[in-house]
Parts: sequence; structure tokens; C-alpha cells
Amino acid sequence: MAYQLSAVVADAELLREQTAELDHAVLGELRQDFGLLPVTPQLVVELTGSLPDFAADDRSVEHPFGLVLSPTLTESLTRWSEAGPVAYLEAEFGGGTGYQSAAVWLGGTLSWGPGFDDVLDAPREQWPINAALTRLGVEPGEWIDPFAELGLHLERNTEGWLAHGRRRLSADYWDELVEQWENQ
Repeated sequence: MAYQLSAVVADAELLREQTAELDHAVLGELRQDFGLLPVTPQLVVELTGSLPDFAADDRSVEHPFGLVLSPTLTESLTRWSEAGPVAYLEAEFGGGTGYQSAAVWLGGTLSWGPGFDDVLDAPREQWPINAALTRLGVEPGEWIDPFAELGLHLERNTEGWLAHGRRRLSADYWDELVEQWENQ
């Protein structure tokens, strides 16, 4: 089963405030009061005034993201980070291969990353997305890692996260459904 993610993750209230005037911002609710902003071509145009650019090369340490983070897009993330930590996360998996990439901005500067991994043989806490989420302040819980703790496994792609946000679902909603199914 394929998995694809291109999103900004930060405190939900921070994202609401920073995107309140944007027509193409759809926020998905995660656990621990975090939110996920799917990065779509429409959102990139709205933030930057330009069409998004995508890397032609395979992902690597030198080119960790499929979406080219333009100076204008990076300026938005930098500005948002003045109100709290902000992460850009990217992942793509299918047929047992893929990659994770992440970067974190805090206090108006890139504070970590970008991190990249296409092997994922290090301990889970060192995987790029988990490392970024820890820097955002995600706390350990009952789930296996920060990725699952926030509920990033609940949707498989950007379209799923857009539907999640438009329907105003939360990660807790899915947990409640599972609990209901288990009790039947």
C-alpha cells in the first residue's frame, strides 16, 4: 500500500493563525494539539505567487525533497516559525521502497535539517520525520513513535488529508471508531 506526505506540521493554533487568510489552506487535526497543512500546488501558488517546482532527480541527502522549497516558500515557513516551531515533512513509499525527509524552523531560522533517509535502518527516533516531530515538542505516548503518536498514519496521501481537514476530523475520531468496532 502506497504512502505519500507533503505537509507542514506545527501547533494547530499557530497554523490556523498563519493561514487564516489563505483560500487553499486546509488543516487536519492531529493529536497533542498539532495540526497538519497539506502542501498542494494551489497552496504553493497562493503562498509564493508561482507554480511549484519539483525536483527531477531522485531524493538524496543533497536533494531531500520532491518539492523544491523556493526562497519565497521558505520565507513563509521562517516567518511562521517566529510564533513557534514549524516542520516541513515529506515521505513517499510504495512497494517497500521510498524515503522520508524533514526540516524544522524555529525562531525565524532553519533550526534542524533537512534530514533525509531512504533506508530507515537507524533507530525509529532518528528517522527524519520522528526527529523533526520530537523537535516540535511531540511527547511520547502509547503509540510506537512520534509519527504514529500524532496520527500521521491515518491518511495515506494528500487527498486523504484534505478530506480529513475539510470534514473537520481529528485523529481522536479514528481512535474512537476503532474502539467502537472493537467493542462490537
